[in-house]
Amino acid sequence: MPLPGGADGHRIECDDCLKAPRPWQDGRAALLYQGRARSLILALKHGDRPELAKPAARWMALAGRTLFRPGMVIAPVPLHWSRLIKRRYNQSALLAHHLGQEVGQEVCPDLLVRQTKTPVLDGKTAAERAEILKNAISSHPKRCHRIRGRDVLLVDDVMTSGATLAACAQACTSSGANHIFVLVLARVAKDA
Repeated sequence: MPLPGGADGHRIECDDCLKAPRPWQDGRAALLYQGRARSLILALKHGDRPELAKPAARWMALAGRTLFRPGMVIAPVPLHWSRLIKRRYNQSALLAHHLGQEVGQEVCPDLLVRQTKTPVLDGKTAAERAEILKNAISSHPKRCHRIRGRDVLLVDDVMTSGATLAACAQACTSSGANHIFVLVLARVAKDA
């Protein structure tokens, strides 16, 4: 994920992006996934605190202000229907909804579908995550017309390895998206 540009205006890429280029044009994270930010996200995700999505979306709007394009569609990372029933809401969809309101952009909450129930990815390597997510996410068959020729902003709560966002980006690209951007509430920082 790009870091803020240097004084000379050039993009600064993180180590992971330099090793393996991402299938999106640009991306931002509002927070680092640690301390209070981690507690907030866990409360949103697993603690039945959906009201946290609105202020979190404001932070994301500030962090991602250079990503927004005219005619862009915002899409959340999808949950498998069985996980959605268990959790009762998709935290990424809540973030996308409030973000769209904050920045005045169109949101399509079901632009993508997770057709395969994937296991929890915690503790998996980047390669394992990518393999698990291979062909697990696709564009919604009745929403492909909303992707073709348009810029898409993918929204998620946390980016760890980027495998889930990469699977979403590939689904959008396969459906004819113009450019893909990603915006997450928090990014997991690698230990040095």
